[in-house]
Amino acid sequence: MAEDKALEYWSVWYSKAAATGMLLARGRLDHTAVLLVHAVPEVMTVEVHDEQGRRLAYGKDLQQTLSSPICRLSRQGERIEREDIWPGAEDIGQLVLLPGGEVGTLKAWWHADDRKEWRWQVEFYNTLR
Repeated sequence: MAEDKALEYWSVWYSKAAATGMLLARGRLDHTAVLLVHAVPEVMTVEVHDEQGRRLAYGKDLQQTLSSPICRLSRQGERIEREDIWPGAEDIGQLVLLPGGEVGTLKAWWHADDRKEWRWQVEFYNTLR
């Protein structure tokens, strides 16, 4: 039987929408220092909480750094940093959070030199154990 692991909740908010922002995605996953996120707005706020609701890390109003379909969130202690990227070989195998909250593993990525088209594969795995 698999050992129980402490899970974390990564929440991504569009902080400029409505009165208090709009939740874009909340993913539940094993601890990670890096998380890729697909289709994020030009500014976002990110919170990481443990299963008891304690905030572990936070990044407020993180600004877009590049026009791209993926951003890399890096956890630096209690801070979250944002870098918008076109994934490369070093990103294959990283977890990726999709709008709505599903978390998968990036298995493949290709983009044209002019960055006007891209193809990618994400694998999803679930268990109730």
